[in-house]
Amino acid sequence: MQRPHDMGGMDAGKMEIAEHPVELWQKTTNAMRQVLGDERRRLIRADELRRAIEDLPQDQYEALPYFDKWIRAVRAILVEKGVLTHEEIDARIEELRAQRAEA
Repeated sequence: MQRPHDMGGMDAGKMEIAEHPVELWQKTTNAMRQVLGDERRRLIRADELRRAIEDLPQDQYEALPYFDKWIRAVRAILVEKGVLTHEEIDARIEELRAQRAEA
């Protein structure tokens, strides 16, 4: 069975290669991945991140931008390893949204 990331020989359409500003959340996602994968922590390895991205459902894999795939993969790995639960992550997201709304 061909998975959505396996596009060998298929037309993937036009690729946007123009420089564009990186948003703060994208920088934060990259920093989080680096910290979680550093030599002291080793919570997430590059091959695990790639596997988690490739495990995304096809509709998400095809629709999500680059860093959206990364953050979903980081979340999946942290839950798989028992570092956090979905509920803990969701609760923290709601706390941050509430703080932002108050600001």
